[in-house]
Amino acid sequence: MSFGITKTIPASRGETGIESLYDGSLSEFEFHMAGKPSKLKVGDFVYTIFNDQLRGRLRITELVAGKTNPNSGKPRTLIMVECPGEILAKPIARKGHRGTRYYDGAEWSG
Repeated sequence: MSFGITKTIPASRGETGIESLYDGSLSEFEFHMAGKPSKLKVGDFVYTIFNDQLRGRLRITELVAGKTNPNSGKPRTLIMVECPGEILAKPIARKGHRGTRYYDGAEWSG
């Protein structure tokens, strides 16, 4: 198992938005997380959920603490990931959610 977090990709990004994380068109991507993650570290993964399906994962390369959410003014951490990530051959049904959840990678089969 490979520890990390799940992040839901908004439907507004469309299929092109999720595919860009895995097709080689990006070299890195930035996710946001409220506050400071206590369990997350470089080398862990961000598992992406899109349209209620676990689609793939991206390895975390850097955690940038001390940033501020421009809308709320609350502290957040930037989670930098390496692209392209690993995409599942067959997506796994998994309910999407708002925000971030810790995930142990139990369903990941690569």
